[in-house]
Amino acid sequence: MNKLLTASCCALFLITTPALGARIYRCVDEAGNLTFTRQGCPTNQTAQIQEALNPTPSSGKAVPLAKPRKAHKAVREETRQLTVVGKQDDGCGNRVTGSARRNALISQQILPGMTRADIESTFGTPDTVTNRNGQMQYRYSSDKGRTRTVSFDERGCVRG
Repeated sequence: MNKLLTASCCALFLITTPALGARIYRCVDEAGNLTFTRQGCPTNQTAQIQEALNPTPSSGKAVPLAKPRKAHKAVREETRQLTVVGKQDDGCGNRVTGSARRNALISQQILPGMTRADIESTFGTPDTVTNRNGQMQYRYSSDKGRTRTVSFDERGCVRG
């Protein structure tokens, strides 16, 4: 009797379980937004039942690929505006791109739209700072007697 019980338990463990399916609800609201859920759809949304097959991993059974949909002749032409999340703002409207800023700093050039920090990192602390009508000017004097003046607007950006 024990051998029969042991053999039947082993047989149960060795039998592969069939692929189980889950019932998924496909909900579409008035705006056309699509939601998949297992709890059902709200009353103000249209609902369709989707069958999802979950085959056992490494069961040896081939899993069929999804059937491609036929292309629609009418193509929806929506112009969506790209929204960038987390874009850094330098305070000057990002008029100078990263590579142009880097090249200007290396070659010690002044570009309109650079910040005070850019100018100070390129040329150092100014020799004189003047402030007139909310607009600041940095003056740098060289050993050769040359003077370089950089004018900033109210926001601290190089004018130009």
